[in-house]
Amino acid sequence: MIEKSKKLFERARQSIPGGVNSPVRAFKSVGGTPIFIDKAKGAYLYDADGNSYIDFIASWGPMMLGHAYEPVVKAIQEHAAYSTSYGAPTELEVEMAELIISMVPNVDLIRMVSSGTEACMSALRLARGFTGRNKVIKFEGHYHGHADSFLVKAGSGLATFGIQQVPGITAGVAADTLVASYNNLEQVKKLVADNKNEIACIIIEPVAGNMGCILPQPGFLEGIRQLCNEEGIVLILDEVMTGFRLAPGGAQEKLGIQADLVTYGKVIGGGMPVGAFGGRQEIMEHIAPIGNVYQAGTLSGNPIAMIAGYITLKTLKENPSIYTELDDKTVYLKNGLNKVLNQWGKPYVINQFGSMISIHFSDHPVIDFTSAASANNKFFNQFFHAMLDRGIYLPPSAFESWFLNNALSYEDLDNTIEAAKQSLNV
Repeated sequence: MIEKSKKLFERARQSIPGGVNSPVRAFKSVGGTPIFIDKAKGAYLYDADGNSYIDFIASWGPMMLGHAYEPVVKAIQEHAAYSTSYGAPTELEVEMAELIISMVPNVDLIRMVSSGTEACMSALRLARGFTGRNKVIKFEGHYHGHADSFLVKAGSGLATFGIQQVPGITAGVAADTLVASYNNLEQVKKLVADNKNEIACIIIEPVAGNMGCILPQPGFLEGIRQLCNEEGIVLILDEVMTGFRLAPGGAQEKLGIQADLVTYGKVIGGGMPVGAFGGRQEIMEHIAPIGNVYQAGTLSGNPIAMIAGYITLKTLKENPSIYTELDDKTVYLKNGLNKVLNQWGKPYVINQFGSMISIHFSDHPVIDFTSAASANNKFFNQFFHAMLDRGIYLPPSAFESWFLNNALSYEDLDNTIEAAKQSLNV
């Protein structure tokens, strides 16, 4: 029963657009009433009606160590007693920057912001300021936040709601935003050739997470890196999802690709609102106050957010076995779901990389937005509700990656596999 969630949703719709503060939470894609969460601990969510769920969202990625991870909670409580914000520099910001740089070798300087959107928006402006060029290349179905340039053929909530033309985006912004298909290197090369010496940057999710989990094809990212080198284009890797989740050095380390600029969010804040962008010193020195590309934020480097992120990253750096444990658990889940879906006997694809995974009810490989969108996503919606009824909380959209957290036990994974078996009537 979710009677209290239903009442809260009706109440919320009277004061919040659509009843939610981020669109995908409204369950509009999958239908039904969104679950209002009361609390979470470890691998479990507890809703307002007292129901518990095994969580495969992990707050859309940040909660790698599980919810209410005790060292993070204690650090937040301790630092909140000092004050929740100063609007002035702190030693903690320096320690956080030094920790990140120690984990990501090609980041020389890093600037803290308050969200992944802000990080990507700022990196884009910096790339334009550094190169003196205006145009950018992004990829269909990739979501880099809700800044104007990123909402042209974006993924995540836009894909969920079928929004590919966003009111409020000017023709000039749209004209400067060139879009290619993910995993199509030839399209990227043609865009660069057709706009010679006009491309400031290419921004890309190295492993896409906003149209399901979609991996780069062999040679794709390497080809983009080479193209950027040849044409003087800044390569921005959006690691808001993958940063510190796939490896201590993020997707760059896991895939062997080095960006010129990289953006972070989610894990970097340990569940608090944090983003960051960093990269090569010669580029980062163009940002104010040492350069003329302006970026600022009242709550940038917020001490509560910094301590939550610092404890999280320090734990990951000092315990690299966490990555192996998470990868092993994700592969275990994948193998179990494969067995169930094979018995089910209808077309499906499971994409998995590290602790990111997604199911697509498709009879063809899912390698880009077009193939993700052409899957049987209506059936995914049925599957979502069948799993939810059995206490499994999946992302409420076929266009979102699942994120595992290390508090998940193998018993939790077995229960999830059994729930899939029951949901598919195998």
